[in-house]
Amino acid sequence: MSRRVSLPGAEELFRQTTTLSAVPSAAPTPVEDQPQAPIHSATKSAVRTTPRRRVNTFDRSPSGRERHDEKITVYLSPEELYDLEQARLALRGDLGLAVDRGRIVRESLAIIIADLEAKGDQSIIARRLRGR
Repeated sequence: MSRRVSLPGAEELFRQTTTLSAVPSAAPTPVEDQPQAPIHSATKSAVRTTPRRRVNTFDRSPSGRERHDEKITVYLSPEELYDLEQARLALRGDLGLAVDRGRIVRESLAIIIADLEAKGDQSIIARRLRGR
């Protein structure tokens, strides 16, 4: 018996696929007692597209403590991470607010985006990114 691991070849790795979805769509089987409705073919691609969301002033609050499906990676310097952790500890110790770092970041984003939409060119984020 060979101890070598069997790996897929280039043909299997780089083959053309007919669908972009990880889950194949199965056509529902019609029930005999129900009238059949015409089946429309899907005109959208299997790739999810998210429309650009315009946020109004009523939708300004951050999402808070809930499950989030989207993720980004942000790299911080050790000093920035230390400052974030110190802010978390200050909120907990001084104000009695037990929040995690992600919640602090989401709240901060909501504040910065609201300021940008309200003040535009004079917002704190625009001024800081310009270096003034």
